[in-house]
Amino acid sequence: MFTPHPNLADNVNRAIIQSEIEGGVFLHDLPPATVLRIQTMHHCYTAVLLGGSDVMISGHPEFCPDPVHVAIAGSTWGGSMLKLQFVGRGMHLEFHHPQYDTPIITSPIQEIRDYQPAPAVPAAINSLNY
Repeated sequence: MFTPHPNLADNVNRAIIQSEIEGGVFLHDLPPATVLRIQTMHHCYTAVLLGGSDVMISGHPEFCPDPVHVAIAGSTWGGSMLKLQFVGRGMHLEFHHPQYDTPIITSPIQEIRDYQPAPAVPAAINSLNY
């Protein structure tokens, strides 16, 4: 649990504590191949962790309609202060897209789920008639 730091402003300490209350996850605490469903106010993203801050992300009709390799910087409260490699409820996800010079910042995150897609059914099984 975060202990307020005397050198940080009260509103910064409050924001950090609020992020722990709201919940979230540090990317370095998850193994590669973890799949996260990140529901923001406007879009639902799927992020497959590759390791560190690298993910394959999709879910935005303009920036990532198909999976694209990005680096997640972390989450922000809408300003310049960033909680590094953290995906937090009530915060804005910030990631670096290879085709854009500035970071992509999402609308506030509503929900974060560990998501495991259904395993693919082999074509041979699909073709069987019962």
